[in-house]
Amino acid sequence: MELRQIYYFIEVAKREHVTEAAHALHVAQSAVSRQIVNLEEELGVDLFIREGRNVKLTPIGAMFLEQMQQAIKLIDNAKREVEEHLDPEKGTIRIGFPSSLAAYTLPTAVSAFRERYPNVKFQLNQGSYKHLIEGVINGEFNLALIGPVPKKEKKIKGKTLFTENIVALLPQAHPLAAKKLLTLNELRDDSFVLFPNGYILREIIVTACSQLGFEPQVSFEGEDIDAIKGLVSAGLGVTLIPEITLIDSLPRSTVKIPITEPNVSRTVGVIIPSERELLPTEKLFCEFLGEFFSILDRYQN
Repeated sequence: MELRQIYYFIEVAKREHVTEAAHALHVAQSAVSRQIVNLEEELGVDLFIREGRNVKLTPIGAMFLEQMQQAIKLIDNAKREVEEHLDPEKGTIRIGFPSSLAAYTLPTAVSAFRERYPNVKFQLNQGSYKHLIEGVINGEFNLALIGPVPKKEKKIKGKTLFTENIVALLPQAHPLAAKKLLTLNELRDDSFVLFPNGYILREIIVTACSQLGFEPQVSFEGEDIDAIKGLVSAGLGVTLIPEITLIDSLPRSTVKIPITEPNVSRTVGVIIPSERELLPTEKLFCEFLGEFFSILDRYQN
């Protein structure tokens, strides 16, 4: 079994079309077809069901694909580790992040890191809370910025970088918009703009409201921070939002007000796999994050 055959097999499986796979690989279609046939003959099984120019994985082909994808990840990581041991300051960092950390936290950290190590490359993956945890566990990436930092997840380790407040974002025309502080109970009868069910920021807000004996009335939902801010800006409801997402500017026609009783906050940190070693460049970045946010916290306070 040749490594080239595995790469060809994965590309065909991904695209379910030999010609498209050949174009992506920049080789002749006949070369791809021949290597797939050779692979099937060596294994003694059919990996694909042929349907004209299209192909679909057989059940044994799907199992083989999953194993080969893991094998390729191990091979790629091994190659990267050798390269980075020669020079960790020229490696590649694959990192996941949520939309709530996309505008300020991640760019600030990456920019500061690249000032020190300008030759390091980044591969960025945005995703939901659960996707980030699963991505680190499955090896899609070895680092993820996340908030809140999970405490009971298996196969990952988390380090808190800082704690941030969740604040109220209200339309400028709201009756309470002139207040300096709000209790969460004062928003009991308002319509809320929140993330959909299953999103961690929604869970944080619903939990805070339940402590006061009410469930927020959700009038609109948005799947990212900018959508939620835009809906509040349009006067369609109020929301609670991480303060760091408002650090550069407030959305048009809105006001930001700190929340008391209860204080609502979340931890923000980095998660890494507990059963795999970070590559040298990733270790460098992980150590930098702890140092960077410790200095930033002292400066801001």
